[in-house]
Amino acid sequence: MMKKISLLLVFVCSLVFSYQSQAQGQISPSDLKELTALEDDLVLATDSMYYAPIPDTRADYCAQFVKLLVRTLKIPNSYYYPFTKLGDKISIMSPDDKSFRLFNWNIAPTNLTRRYFGAIQMPAEQLKLFPLIDYSNELAKTSMDTVLTSDKWFGCLYYNIMTTEVNGEKVYTMFGVNSESSVSTKKLLDPMVLTPQGPLFGKPIFRVPAEISRTGVLNRFILEYKRGVQASMNFDKDMNAIFFDRLISEVNDPNRKYTYVPSGQYDGFRWDVDHWTYVEDLIPVEIRKDGDVPNLQQPTPKK
Repeated sequence: MMKKISLLLVFVCSLVFSYQSQAQGQISPSDLKELTALEDDLVLATDSMYYAPIPDTRADYCAQFVKLLVRTLKIPNSYYYPFTKLGDKISIMSPDDKSFRLFNWNIAPTNLTRRYFGAIQMPAEQLKLFPLIDYSNELAKTSMDTVLTSDKWFGCLYYNIMTTEVNGEKVYTMFGVNSESSVSTKKLLDPMVLTPQGPLFGKPIFRVPAEISRTGVLNRFILEYKRGVQASMNFDKDMNAIFFDRLISEVNDPNRKYTYVPSGQYDGFRWDVDHWTYVEDLIPVEIRKDGDVPNLQQPTPKK
């Protein structure tokens, strides 16, 4: 069923028709009325795909949601419609430069697993919509080294986007979380580059220690840890760096990622010209004797 939904998304996107663009950012009154009505329908559709009491039926409701979303986005200048109400139900986000808009959501086909969906809408005279097809459960040891396309995407829910430049090319570092596994959760930093053929995910811009990668370079960075545990990874403006929890195995077995939990220490990445450089002990841990007063000036990252 998941494959059918993915193929459906690709098919309906291929049927998107050309239209004569109106003045940028303007939507005609009739189109605005239709967009408003369809947004209400989309909001109702999310309830069924999220909360249908029989988990097996959520995939069917998700397929209906996909059809309705594509129908809505075919309306001229839909890129400039904010979808405020729908944004309370699914993730809708753009980078600072507004070069694209991302629609992103997941469903729970079983009580323990998740499946991810997404589409990238471009601001063009002819509507361009790139469906993102979840391929995360097919990736194994190569997940941090592989360059992926929209039809083989590391499915996740994105929660932040950082824009940088490498040799004049814009690179969007996408922060995402994936809870597809029943035993572990993954947080990832996934660089994305937009091409005329669609988005490419993965770029060798992470410089890391040899114990993380023998080559010292990664296309994407992934933290995997025990399901149900909270681990942080985000950008902190005050430190001007990405921070994340340093993880350790509860059973002292580094091969069993599903036993990893936060150690109380933080590492991170700082941008250096054209790549992210790994910073160990980004926030140094102050070791104190009993009775010592803690250093209250110590920066603390936001979760």
